[in-house]
Amino acid sequence: MRILIVSRAFLPALLCLLLAAPVAMAGELDRFAGLSGNLDIAGGTAHIPVMKEAAKRIMTANPNIRITVAGGGSGVGVQQVGEGLVAIGNTGRALTPDETAKYGLVSFPFAIDGVAVAVNPANAVAALTTAQVRGIFAGKVRNWKDVGGADAPIHLYTRDEASGTREVFWEKMLGKGEIAASANVVASNGAMKTAIAKDKDGIGYVGIGHIDQTVKAPLLDGVAPTQENAASGAYPVTRKLYMNTKGKPAGLTEAFVAYILGPDGAVLSQAAGYIPLQ
Repeated sequence: MRILIVSRAFLPALLCLLLAAPVAMAGELDRFAGLSGNLDIAGGTAHIPVMKEAAKRIMTANPNIRITVAGGGSGVGVQQVGEGLVAIGNTGRALTPDETAKYGLVSFPFAIDGVAVAVNPANAVAALTTAQVRGIFAGKVRNWKDVGGADAPIHLYTRDEASGTREVFWEKMLGKGEIAASANVVASNGAMKTAIAKDKDGIGYVGIGHIDQTVKAPLLDGVAPTQENAASGAYPVTRKLYMNTKGKPAGLTEAFVAYILGPDGAVLSQAAGYIPLQ
């Protein structure tokens, strides 16, 4: 058996280290101590990476808590939290006055995200203008050669009308203009990425936090669609990400909202590619 011998001179420092260890391990997760129960979350798909990582950390710290995270889009988030089916309904847009009044919802914005045009990495088009994007999504520009690309038909992808990402893109990028009826409809940011990654002639849109090596975001009017440019206002197609509750949250719901709004939540938002509002 090996015996560790510590000099008397080192004892004060060792004692301080041992006493400080619980403090160092303590943190934002302490707010869940003593809590138990289920917490269901649904809605905007842009939120999912942040919500799932938060849920994982919380349930690891406290096995008496069970958190489920589902998508469905912002409209689903509003409806389900309003009808009491989930505790938190996520939206990638602000609530309308009618939604707030109908359900008595309270909003908690926690991050800024931009929405970018997405094309396949093999696409030669590196930049587009707002006018070109509007022409493409209206179905008036149908061939990539008309915007500096290959001689190939443009395949359009969009989101359904429950999507907060779609609403922001439609309002701020398209100026509430037409989206061609021929556009393929996909269910989430993840599904959009998969579709564009598999279609060399495809074009769609995703939250900037979802841009990676599988899809390419062309410059818009000469501005790179990055979160830094979104936060500064240089890139205009932006939105806030919200958590929404029915009335003032309490108990486990209140603790979760506070966690996302706190320092740990800011780290998770940043890791997911968003700009924390804290």
